[in-house]
Amino acid sequence: MIHQDRFTGLAEFVTTVQTGSFTAAASHLGLTSSAIGKSVSRLEAKLGIKLLHRTTRRLTLTPEGQDYFTACQRILEDLDGVETGITTGRDNPVGTIRLNLPAAFGRRHVMPVLMELTARHPRLDLSVMFSERTSDIVDEGIDLAVRIGTLGNDADLTAKRLGTQRLLICASPAYIVAHGAPATLDALKQRDCIIGWRRIPRPTWLLKNEVGDCVPHEIHVRHEFSDGDAMVQAVLAGGGLCQLPTWLIAQELAAGRLVSVLDHYAGAEMPIHAVWPTSRYLQPKMRTVIDALTEAAHRPGSGFEA
Repeated sequence: MIHQDRFTGLAEFVTTVQTGSFTAAASHLGLTSSAIGKSVSRLEAKLGIKLLHRTTRRLTLTPEGQDYFTACQRILEDLDGVETGITTGRDNPVGTIRLNLPAAFGRRHVMPVLMELTARHPRLDLSVMFSERTSDIVDEGIDLAVRIGTLGNDADLTAKRLGTQRLLICASPAYIVAHGAPATLDALKQRDCIIGWRRIPRPTWLLKNEVGDCVPHEIHVRHEFSDGDAMVQAVLAGGGLCQLPTWLIAQELAAGRLVSVLDHYAGAEMPIHAVWPTSRYLQPKMRTVIDALTEAAHRPGSGFEA
C-alpha cells in the first residue's frame, strides 16, 4: 500500500535544488519561501537524514541529499513522461536527457544525430558529458551512455548494440622514414606507442595472433592521451605508432597522411552500444534518442560500422 504522504515534499525539495534557493523554488511553485523550507525540513525529519546544508549565502546538497535528489528527479521525470503521454494521446520527447559519450566518437558521430533530433523536438534538451572514463550510469544519474568495447554483466543496465568499431595500427610517413615500419609484434615492445586513457596497469593492444584470434599484446607506451583527436594529432606529428579506429582515421589514410602497419595482425573489432538504466517504463525522450541512434547507425558512413 502507498501511504498518502509518501511523495510529500519531493517537488519542493527537487525544485529547491534545481533553482538554488527556497525563494526561487517558492516563486516557481507559487508558495512562500517559508512553506518550502518547512516542507523540506519535514521531508528530512521523515527520512531521518539531512538533505541540504543551509547557510545564509547558499544551499548545498549533502552526499545523501545528492543521492536522494537524483532518485527523486528520476521519479518526477517518469511521472511527467507518463502524464504527457496520457494527456496528449501520444509520446512526446520532453525534458532534459543526460548523456555520457566517448569524446571523439561522440563529437563526430553522435552529436550530429542529437542536434538534428533537438531541432525536430524543441522541448527535448541535452546535458552531455564527454569522457573516455567508464562512468557509473546509475550512481551518476546518467540517462544514456554510448560505450565502445565489451560490456560487463550488469542487471541494472540495458544495452542495445549500435555497431562495430574496427582498429588499425598506423603511423605517419615521416615516422616510417625515420624508424622503419615494424615487422613483428615483438617490435611493439621497443617502439614508441601512443595510447588512450589507460584502463589497466599493463598497456596492451588487441591484435590477431597466428591463428587469427584477437588477444591482448603488450606494448611500450611513450605518450598517453584521453582524447582520440589528440591521439591522431600526435601520430600525424610523428610521435609514434597508434592503434586507432577506422572511423577516426579514414580521411588521413585516404590522403596518405597516415599509413597502416602490421595489417596481418590488425583488424580487431569492438562493439558499440547504447546503455541505459533498466526500467519498466522507458520515457519518450529516451525512446526517441535510442531510436534515432539506431536509425543513424545503419546509414552509410555513419561511423558505427566496421
